[in-house]
Amino acid sequence: MPIPLSTRLLAHRAAAAPCALGLAVCLALSGCGSSKEKKLASYEPESFASTNTHARNYAANEGKTCEAARRALLSQGYQVKDATAQDVSGVKSFQPENDVHMEVTLRVVCVKDARASEAGSTAFVTALQDRFALKKVSNSAGVGVGVLGSISLPYSSSEDSLVKVASQTVTDERFYERFYALIDRYLAAQGPDPVPSSTAPAAEEKKSN
Repeated sequence: MPIPLSTRLLAHRAAAAPCALGLAVCLALSGCGSSKEKKLASYEPESFASTNTHARNYAANEGKTCEAARRALLSQGYQVKDATAQDVSGVKSFQPENDVHMEVTLRVVCVKDARASEAGSTAFVTALQDRFALKKVSNSAGVGVGVLGSISLPYSSSEDSLVKVASQTVTDERFYERFYALIDRYLAAQGPDPVPSSTAPAAEEKKSN
């Protein structure tokens, strides 16, 4: 006796139900061969490759290079915090929005360039950008009532305060190129290095002859 068509359809659906259920469970558990791409941390793309973004060579000793960097910072409104013959840093404030405050701290480290045959140095420059937002900070305290014993009446207040919300190293090459060009200008204004004193006796002996 042939099986009715309706009966065969019901049997086919019943056989397919476990497969569909298995597929749904597999997708829900993120399995079945599909891999979710891992999100990289902000520092993972760091390749430590050779770059001129944070370093620049100058035909001057480290003292003159750092002095030119100090004058360059002062000329742009930076408040110089520390300044030595090998290190100088400055900070400048910005307010791009009413409730947003930003600070850029620029640090320059000057070291002698051992590869240069004459006076030469390398300036390593790093700029750090801190972002602050104006937020309300709640303060709570308690007031003791002596008449009623140890009962305290809590009260709270809130006040606006700048809170650091982000900090990031500036990586824009154009920012550093403009600063390097400004150092070049102040190095040129300082003039060439003075003649060493050791050559003075030789010059006087030549005049006497």
